[in-house]
Amino acid sequence: MGKNKILVVEDDSTILDVIKYNLTKEGYLVSTASDGIKALDTARDSKPDLVILDIMLPGMNGFEVCRILRKDTNVPIIFLSAKVDEVDKVVGLEIGADDYITKPFSMRELLARVRANLRRSEISGTADTKPNAPLVSGNLSVDTSRRLVTLNNKVLDLTTKEFDLLAFLLKNKSIVFNRDQLLEKVWGYYYGGDTRTVDVHIRWLRQKIEDNPDEPVRLLTVRGVGYKLEG
Repeated sequence: MGKNKILVVEDDSTILDVIKYNLTKEGYLVSTASDGIKALDTARDSKPDLVILDIMLPGMNGFEVCRILRKDTNVPIIFLSAKVDEVDKVVGLEIGADDYITKPFSMRELLARVRANLRRSEISGTADTKPNAPLVSGNLSVDTSRRLVTLNNKVLDLTTKEFDLLAFLLKNKSIVFNRDQLLEKVWGYYYGGDTRTVDVHIRWLRQKIEDNPDEPVRLLTVRGVGYKLEG
């Protein structure tokens, strides 16, 4: 396997240089961009395996860049931002980001997030040599070999992490997992207490697999504990 390619989008040249230096030192092939338009052009040309994306960019902000990228690719996207409000984190996750790191951050943490997201992406993108039987729960079917989800024989449009979360819960039907366990099992590492992303993805899944997302009968909350998927 060749070296992973990473696109870093950051308008602060000092931060950009530091991130590029450390990623290159770790053996990654790094391309850079300092604004949203160039980021899209570079992404289309270099086809990165992961994108580190600042939110506050000149011309086109990171949220819009993420929306456009998500129309064409499931490449892992890590938002990097000085914004610390929970609403900004939620917005970033809702438009398709896989992770969110606030400034200031440690390079050790960033590198750990990069490795974890690349690992999850590589695992989910690896084709099985022998097809697995679909996971079934009533009228819901998850084909892990083809990464295809159907409900009432209709194909659902799920993001990478939505699919991974649903497949994991379906493989472990009726077992209750807390948020930290889901972060470790689905995202591949411990988030250090920032578990809001689990709630966001659970809400997305309910909107897609429940008849009434406000009164779920399949993807259930176990108060004070976590979540489980029932048949």
